[in-house]
Amino acid sequence: MLSAARLGWMADLYALGKTLTILREPSSPIDPQALALGALGWLLQSESRAERLLSLTGLTPEALRAGIGDRAVLCAVLDFLAAHEPDLVGAAEALGVAPEALVRAAGELQA
Repeated sequence: MLSAARLGWMADLYALGKTLTILREPSSPIDPQALALGALGWLLQSESRAERLLSLTGLTPEALRAGIGDRAVLCAVLDFLAAHEPDLVGAAEALGVAPEALVRAAGELQA
């Protein structure tokens, strides 16, 4: 349980409109499914990217929704990004990882 002093400190930051960033150890493993879901979220922020994803992967919105936890669907999302470098780099930047991490996650999902 957090002490009152610690809660007060955090409340002060919040009241000032400040944010805290939690940094991961560079060597900490990244869950490939979580990474793919983050990449999918980034993709869906743009209607044109979302339409291209559906068009090139053959997925439908219904199949995407139904397969959100399916490793094959998540792998298709990462493969889609890997096939178009500007999107791969954009997603990686948004997620705070190297583009290689997305490609590696696709390989892990295929295994």
